Amino acid sequence: MMETMTDKFGVREALDQLGVKESNSGATVGRKWANTSGDRIDSYSPVDGQLIGSVQAATKSDYEQCIASGQEAFKSWRMMPAPQRGEIVRQFGEELRKDKEALGKLVSYEMGKSYQEGLGEVQEMIDICDFAVGLSRQLHGFTMHSERPQHRMYEQYHPLGVVGIISAFNFPVAVWAWNTALAWICGNVCIWKPSEKTPLCAIACHNIFNRVIQANNLPDGICSLVIGDAELGKLMSADGRVPLVSATGSTRMGKAVGATVGARLGKSLLELGGNNAIIITPTADLKMVVPGAVFGAVGTAGQRCTSTRRLIIHDSIYDQVKEAIVKAYGQLRIGNPLDENNHVGPLIDKDAVAMYSDALNKVREEGGNIVVDGGVLNGEGYESGCYVQPAIAEAQNGFEIVQHETFAPILYLLKYSGEVANAIEIQNSVPQGLSSAIMTTNMRESEQFLSHAGSDCGIANVNIGTSGAEIGGAFGGEKETGGGRESGSDAWKVYMRRQTNTTNWGTELPLAQGIKFDL
Repeated sequence: MMETMTDKFGVREALDQLGVKESNSGATVGRKWANTSGDRIDSYSPVDGQLIGSVQAATKSDYEQCIASGQEAFKSWRMMPAPQRGEIVRQFGEELRKDKEALGKLVSYEMGKSYQEGLGEVQEMIDICDFAVGLSRQLHGFTMHSERPQHRMYEQYHPLGVVGIISAFNFPVAVWAWNTALAWICGNVCIWKPSEKTPLCAIACHNIFNRVIQANNLPDGICSLVIGDAELGKLMSADGRVPLVSATGSTRMGKAVGATVGARLGKSLLELGGNNAIIITPTADLKMVVPGAVFGAVGTAGQRCTSTRRLIIHDSIYDQVKEAIVKAYGQLRIGNPLDENNHVGPLIDKDAVAMYSDALNKVREEGGNIVVDGGVLNGEGYESGCYVQPAIAEAQNGFEIVQHETFAPILYLLKYSGEVANAIEIQNSVPQGLSSAIMTTNMRESEQFLSHAGSDCGIANVNIGTSGAEIGGAFGGEKETGGGRESGSDAWKVYMRRQTNTTNWGTELPLAQGIKFDL
């Protein structure tokens, strides 16, 4: 029998280790997988086009069961001391360490990112668990001095209840962990609607956490999963029993979620599109520019919200930078992402390939100059039809296509002249505001970039690229990126409701502002 790619790279072994079967239920309340009657969702790998497994999609009835179980579990989970909840998250992190290689391999095979990036994504899960464990002893409020004698005034934070999480295909496991780890230690329970393009990664995550639930005899409703199409996301967004909906995806999707949640005065955490730029000034160190720009543009085949879309290059060094970047692109190896000799894997599916091709056509129509030809790759190793050539185009920032996010490896080269303020203006001119970077050895330029008159993005880096972020900092962006913040810093506060408390421990009842009210 011919050895298949899944045999060669150990994917089947990883699936077995993670408890992912050929046919799976798409709904679970903790350990209890539903016998759902929803439509079948087939998961094909963009790596080789093979069917990995199938999922019976969750129904509205399954969703209702998850919500009811979550509401019930919340009653006891919120009363568990936060450090004890932190211990549960610590155990989850330990389980992830045991399955890091297997889960990283599944992420790579089902989504298409490189195996090293798959491992890195699972490491992000582990890191956020570690962060959350420490945070569980630091969910602090504030004490203020009251203007009234013998009064104590302070603020504290309380959990919200059921937190809904809608995640995208490009980070099929990490974004869920960012949200759940913090939501759990804050005392919330979670219901997750993952992308229907990567359902098996979600099932694997729940199998891992179910071990922790079982070992600690916890309520199943702490952690629920519903796999299906956008209708489930609409149900969640409109559901007043879900006080917070965290949604990651396109700006179009986020606007719909934000409008629906806002109409019921709920809370939304939106992590949406990015159109990220690196400014390259005359003093930039090219040894840092090239790897930072190339990885930012082609990592995950350009399917990161932080992927580098634009290089804004000073005209005095434009030709030099262009030549170096084009030369680096000539060394890229494109192919099976489980083969660590390759740099670039496939796009998620053929719809993504069509959007990539359409974007390149629009660049040509608007007068752009393609300096590294793109195109769909065919032949041996590319049978899935999802592999494309990373492309570079000389363009103008005013091109309509440059103003939009294309979730594919297309890099636009733009010129600026004069002061760095001109480059910052170009960078900020797009509707999105997620990640940004400047390459410079001039301190004044770097400080201007980070000043009030600098980058308008949620992330601004100096001498590193736009792609990738550490757990310790808050992650998110402004404008059409949605304004949400996840992960580190004080992002935990969005998962809680804020309350001001005043206690009168005296024997009189003075009123605030010195108001007199005598009876």
